Amino acid sequence: MKYLRKLGIFLLVGIMIMSLAGCGASKKTSSGSGTFEGQAKGKNGTIKVEVTIENKEIKKIDVIENHESEFTKDTFTKVIDTIIAANSAEVDAISGATITSSAIISAVADAVKKSGIELAPKKTTKASVKAENTSTDVVIIGAGGAGLTTAIEAKEKGANVILIEKNAVVGGNTNFATGGLNAAGTKFQEAKGIKDSIELFYEDTMKGGKNKNNPELVKILTENAAKTVEWLTERGADLSDVGRMGGASVNRTHRPTGGAGVGAHLVEVLHKKAKELGVEIRTETKAVELLVEGNKVTGVKVQVAGGAKYDIKAKAVVITTGGFGANQEKVVKYKPELKGFGTTNGPGATGDALDLVEPLNVELVDITEIQTHPTVVPEKNKMITEAVRGNGAILVNRQAKRFINELQTRDVVSKAELEQEGKTAFLVFDQNVRESLSAIEKYAKLGLLTEASSVKELAEKISVDAAELEKTINTYNTYVESKNDKDFKRPNMKTQLNKAPFYAVEVGPAVHHTMGGLKINTKAQVINKSGKVIEGLFAAGEVTGGVHGANRLGGNAVADITTYGRIAGANAADLAKK
Repeated sequence: MKYLRKLGIFLLVGIMIMSLAGCGASKKTSSGSGTFEGQAKGKNGTIKVEVTIENKEIKKIDVIENHESEFTKDTFTKVIDTIIAANSAEVDAISGATITSSAIISAVADAVKKSGIELAPKKTTKASVKAENTSTDVVIIGAGGAGLTTAIEAKEKGANVILIEKNAVVGGNTNFATGGLNAAGTKFQEAKGIKDSIELFYEDTMKGGKNKNNPELVKILTENAAKTVEWLTERGADLSDVGRMGGASVNRTHRPTGGAGVGAHLVEVLHKKAKELGVEIRTETKAVELLVEGNKVTGVKVQVAGGAKYDIKAKAVVITTGGFGANQEKVVKYKPELKGFGTTNGPGATGDALDLVEPLNVELVDITEIQTHPTVVPEKNKMITEAVRGNGAILVNRQAKRFINELQTRDVVSKAELEQEGKTAFLVFDQNVRESLSAIEKYAKLGLLTEASSVKELAEKISVDAAELEKTINTYNTYVESKNDKDFKRPNMKTQLNKAPFYAVEVGPAVHHTMGGLKINTKAQVINKSGKVIEGLFAAGEVTGGVHGANRLGGNAVADITTYGRIAGANAADLAKK
């Protein structure tokens, strides 16, 4: 009898434990109802969702874990609302955030599958987008960093502004910018005892661009970048950390505290400010034609989701659509040797502006100058910011030897990598470097880093000669100590590589930046092939040419889009007032 009682207790306890264990993954309350977890791989790691189903209908979706960039938060809301309205995970991904939105959809589908509940999809009709002709003072094409900056400046100058974006989310390529913003003579440099000057900044930029840059445009950039840092700081940006990128003589690359990525942070700050000011932002709205009367641009014809078109008449139009680095056809057209190269660019960088301005006979500048970034993970197309090298990492080849001054300009480092066996190299650093730059944590979460407790173990993991790698790192450490790189004359060797763990990641060149584009003057006005200003048309950012010459220095893109964005916004607003 005692035996039977004990057996009964054990069975009861067992049933209770199994019941409790089941609650961790799902909380089923009745047939056709419950709360269930699902997961999928996003752009930056695993996304987990909790899906609440009542009477075979999805009532609520909570994202309980994600590692995505800040700018994707709007994506979460849009895709979740779409799934709930359709009562189905069979919905389309969102343009501009395809990987993230697809991951949310897959995670919800995973939860529904685990539930065992058969949902009844609802027929939904996409809300018709208002497609009525309208007018404003300033219309801006492209809501990346340049477009958002332009919109804020124009709005603060008293203009009514409509900012259009072809994707469903704002930010464009700026979302992926990591390194920082170059500026000389800032309060943040002064606080750190960094001696810099506008003249030195100018010289570095011209030298980096092989003196092909337009000197007048570079002069405006270098004279005003520090004011831009101040302007951004006043509007909520954190640019207090200062580091160095390739081609710079001193530390002048401004970024958030701890060396965090600059782009997504600026997009968040600028987007928030634009909304506070009442800038009208219209996403999923693509410019298909510039409206022109004589030599004057008078607005833009746009196409919205569903295909409807309408006109936005404006007193000034600003093009801030970015470059064409994600358009392999255009890249190969202007630089055939880059056929088959990967790209660091977001899917929106397709060079739409080149088609938009064609009827206007716009002058194109440096259009064949296309930059490759030297530290991109092959096949995965994940860019490792130049700041990792700036903070102390070295590059070694398959013979475990350094082969270049790691802080040379991007074109020089890319060329040197392509000359190595396998046409790639290994970026090698230690815990000192990792602790100095918070941007590295993202690479760790993505599983891009090979980690080892010793240099010997690291060599074995990346299949290079251990004795040679140890020799290379020991030699480099002596150079750091003596402040003299006898092999490659590298400046700014910030730290010895002597603190475990040690890390490596294979890298190679990929298309990164298109230096060429629309010709502008120092007022950001667009110029035609006759050398005349096209009245009413401005441009700023990567869509333009002339600022960077044959090669852009790391940190100069964010300086360019924000500084010339401010100039374009102010001048567009002034024209609108007239």
